[in-house]
Amino acid sequence: MPRNRKQSGYIYRRSGFWVLRYRQTINQGGELKTIQKARQLCPVDATHKTKKSVQELAEDALAPVNGHKRPPETIITMGDFVTDIYLPFVTAQKRPSTYKGYRDMWEDHLKPRCEKVLLRDVRTCYVQRWLEAVAAEDRTKTDAKLSRESLKHIKSLLSGIFAHAKRQGFFDGVNPVADTAIPPAPNGGDTYAYSLEEITRMLLVLPEPAATLVATAGFTGARRGEIRGMRWEKYHDGAIYIDRSVWESHITEPKTKASKAPIPIIPTLVAMLQRHRERLGNPMSGVMFPASNGKPVSLNNVLNRQIKPALRQAGIEWHGWHAFRRGLATNLYRLGVPEKTIQAILRHSNLSTTQNIYIKSVDADSVTAMKTLEALMCANRAPQQPTARPAVVN
Repeated sequence: MPRNRKQSGYIYRRSGFWVLRYRQTINQGGELKTIQKARQLCPVDATHKTKKSVQELAEDALAPVNGHKRPPETIITMGDFVTDIYLPFVTAQKRPSTYKGYRDMWEDHLKPRCEKVLLRDVRTCYVQRWLEAVAAEDRTKTDAKLSRESLKHIKSLLSGIFAHAKRQGFFDGVNPVADTAIPPAPNGGDTYAYSLEEITRMLLVLPEPAATLVATAGFTGARRGEIRGMRWEKYHDGAIYIDRSVWESHITEPKTKASKAPIPIIPTLVAMLQRHRERLGNPMSGVMFPASNGKPVSLNNVLNRQIKPALRQAGIEWHGWHAFRRGLATNLYRLGVPEKTIQAILRHSNLSTTQNIYIKSVDADSVTAMKTLEALMCANRAPQQPTARPAVVN
């Protein structure tokens, strides 16, 4: 048990600053350890010429240490808290894909900048500097600057870390992320929605099982993990019943409660699924799209081995699996299907998600609308006869 005695620290000058050196007992890897720390107090200037002139600043800096208001086991670095407490919490509470996203953001963007900082010492200005450094220095895999959306995700992760720290007694006060601002950053690229025409062209050039997979994505709007989780025993009465999601080797519940619902199947897809089933030997149960080992097929493998080569040869651009889900929403909207019905088909919890993110404005529709307006204006404009010039009177 460390002794709770008051310390005054040691004040010294370094590189034009007054620095305070002191000891602190912290939780390091689950063990209590006493470490030596150094903290800048202020520049050496006309007001702060001597050690005595900065004594009050030193006492203020040592107040949290000498006050013993917090048990030493709750004094922990950002790195130890995230690794030993926060990420295990995410593993238990969130989907595996969410955990991977959080872990990657921490490892790639935050850990190098803040892992050694004591959690309890973090202030809003620290978080702002971290975000600005990420925006200025970090790059994507394609060597582009991080988008504004990516920075929002990183800020959200930091906010979640401190919210959990408060719940667990490792941090007091206002969440230091709350008043930070997203630094200037490029907007993310527009998301894409496949048209019916594009999907039709794909189906004409793709081999099996890629064609049936693409048709399933395009005509059900199911998410990648939901497609991998589809089973024959859940396909009946003209619908596929979504009851699970598969990410890598993890089987989980669908993304939301609303996602756990049937999707009606159109006749075109019914016929393709029937032929696909026959090729598999007419199974009555089991994985709908199996790999050779009977487990759910890897969509990335199908993409790289079958889809991309065929589309490249046909001159069709690939925009990702989720573009089929957005495409279904947009295509149904163009056909006059009510937004509430589209929400039910996509199984969104909130209508605003369907309206704002998944239904895309289609340039072709805008052009058609403007041409219609132009035609109406032309129809209402009577042809004008040339006006005779008045006779010139001399």
